[in-house]
Amino acid sequence: MAQHDYINKKPGGKKAAKGKTAKPFPKFFAALTLVLISAFGYGLWYITQHGKPEVQTTSPAAPKQAEQPKVEKDLPRPPDFIKDIKDHEVKVEVKKIESQGPYQMQCGSFRTYKQAEQMKAKMAFAGLIAEIRRTEGSNGVWYRVRLGPYDTKRGAESDKNKLERVNIVSCGIWKWT
Repeated sequence: MAQHDYINKKPGGKKAAKGKTAKPFPKFFAALTLVLISAFGYGLWYITQHGKPEVQTTSPAAPKQAEQPKVEKDLPRPPDFIKDIKDHEVKVEVKKIESQGPYQMQCGSFRTYKQAEQMKAKMAFAGLIAEIRRTEGSNGVWYRVRLGPYDTKRGAESDKNKLERVNIVSCGIWKWT
């Protein structure tokens, strides 16, 4: 079998040399380009010849002062109700919202005092002072971590949001008992 010399072989081979033809000159596009350039040149010439405004010359001996015609301004009259609005006074009854009572917030209930102290320490880092209450019930001793009393529920919600920022999300708001 004969060995082929791929290193010295010219690209394209015999087929490319035979079928090589030059592309014809694009006469249509050349003519179109020539027409567009001519039209642009004519447009520029037309603007320079006909685009100048005519200058009116006046004699310096007789300068005319422009007389301004007296125009009576018929401004619309303001409606009568505008005067009434300026002098009008609005009376509104303000209802005083009564407080529903003091609120408290409980954030945890633990079996051991140590767990309650840890929760109280986390709350202290959030800037809130909590208290731990020991309660005895039918199912044993519980240590509750509480905040309050709050005069309004809005104040309790504000502190609850502070605690949620430090990942204490187990808080509930109740009326003080």
